[in-house]
Amino acid sequence: MKAAGNLRAAGLAIILAWGWKRAAIALVAGALSALAMAPFNAWPVLFATFPVAVWLIDGAGAGRLRGVPAAAMAGWWFGLGYFVPGLYWIGYAFLVDASTFAWLLPFAILGLPAYLALFTALGFALARLIWTRDASRVIALAASLTLSEWLRGQALTGFPWNAFGYALTEPLALAQTASLIGLWGQTFLAVAIFASPSVLIDGSSRGRKPWIAPAMALVLLLAMGIFGAVRLSLQPTAMIANVKLRIMQPNLQQDVKFNYSAKAEVMQKYLTLSDRASGPQSTGVRDVSILIWPESAFPFFLTHEADAMAQIADLLSKGTVLITGSVRAPDAPPGTRITRAYNSIYVIDRDGSVLSIYDKLHLVPFGEFLPFQDWMEKIGLVQLTRVQGGFIPGTRRRTMEIPHAPRALPLICYEAIFPGDVVERNDRPGWIVNLTNDGWFGISTGPYQHLQQARLRAIEQGLPVVRAANTGISAVIDPLGRMVARLGLGLEGVLDSGLPSAIPPTIYARVGDIPAAIIITAAVIFVVRRRVAKRTS
Repeated sequence: MKAAGNLRAAGLAIILAWGWKRAAIALVAGALSALAMAPFNAWPVLFATFPVAVWLIDGAGAGRLRGVPAAAMAGWWFGLGYFVPGLYWIGYAFLVDASTFAWLLPFAILGLPAYLALFTALGFALARLIWTRDASRVIALAASLTLSEWLRGQALTGFPWNAFGYALTEPLALAQTASLIGLWGQTFLAVAIFASPSVLIDGSSRGRKPWIAPAMALVLLLAMGIFGAVRLSLQPTAMIANVKLRIMQPNLQQDVKFNYSAKAEVMQKYLTLSDRASGPQSTGVRDVSILIWPESAFPFFLTHEADAMAQIADLLSKGTVLITGSVRAPDAPPGTRITRAYNSIYVIDRDGSVLSIYDKLHLVPFGEFLPFQDWMEKIGLVQLTRVQGGFIPGTRRRTMEIPHAPRALPLICYEAIFPGDVVERNDRPGWIVNLTNDGWFGISTGPYQHLQQARLRAIEQGLPVVRAANTGISAVIDPLGRMVARLGLGLEGVLDSGLPSAIPPTIYARVGDIPAAIIITAAVIFVVRRRVAKRTS
């Protein structure tokens, strides 16, 4: 009884808070919520922070315009608190070339979170529009925040990093629900489950039983865990016969990777490291089927350097191919000055022949291109990669043919964070190869979060993900999200592994976000009907 009384007192204090106290409460609750993401995965903290969000919206009713502006403001502070500690690592990228970009550090650390917090504000405002006075308001918040998070993943090329649904991806059994409803369905469930304790302050008048909502949430969480555990036990990891992978993780610093004068040093390191013996039974690269190097591996145009291509051909043995990232010059007549480039993936055989090319489709704003590029360059601004005119985007998503292995879907860097925009349903691959360079972000939480998101793509699609990262974290992930092999952050080395087999397409792979859309639509209809019924009575 005392605990219930303390909870009710805390809830009422938050509901009645106003001014700077209200903003501070929202900011702290948002900041603590960031602990639910990798590498901490302390998702139980959300049982304390999401009820705060509900009580802040409850208290917004005292404001003007039915409390919508006050709810939006609380949402903005909550979002700012969430995104600053969750995305602080982006600031590291502006210190790679500090003399040029360090002055932009405050804009990266505070400006981007301030923009992303607008979507959280929108979620709070939408929730307030359909708010009720009973437990169904938790469903209102879950539906509204899921819609705003989905919009965050679409607007201005999209950035769905650290969507709330990632809180339900550790332990791995909880993540298996994504095979049914994807990230956005997971987001709805996460908000509904973690916000449910907020109704415990409602009291039990007029037959209400406030304990039912959190009890149902715990039952749902348990059901997710049981479903995931059964799914994992019924589908052990299976390997494709006669395919051996070697991922080379060079751990090169950014100032080396983009320095042409370091060409010989970079190539020698790649060649030596790739042929390193990894154990008493290893013969280096000679018994490898597929050698994989990370994104933008070279400080030069690879296919324009005959000596580099010859060195690669000498490295590869019969039956071995190289998958590597590289900048690629556009096709142009000889002698044409090259000012722009593609961020690409090559498949190269032992003859030095290029078997396949993929050009990155989804470029990184401010990293690979600038919004309003021409105007920005006229006032002296450049993107972090300092490619005049920005990188050229590819034209379409497509699989790549890999000799003696299933077709692979190439994804470069953060292309792996976009659910539903990965696999073409009429061109299903056998595996996903994700080349990335997280060296921009140092030893921080960013690479762990990136890996967490790539792992969820494997679960959603039922496809293994093979990840080669310059500074880590490189990994081989099976189609249920199990780590078959992993090389940690900030390490130099090679990672040898077999290639896991794909499983049949999951429900999410077949129908995409339709189940999540049905859930959200049904939730909104349910809440609106409750609201209308209450007002009528």
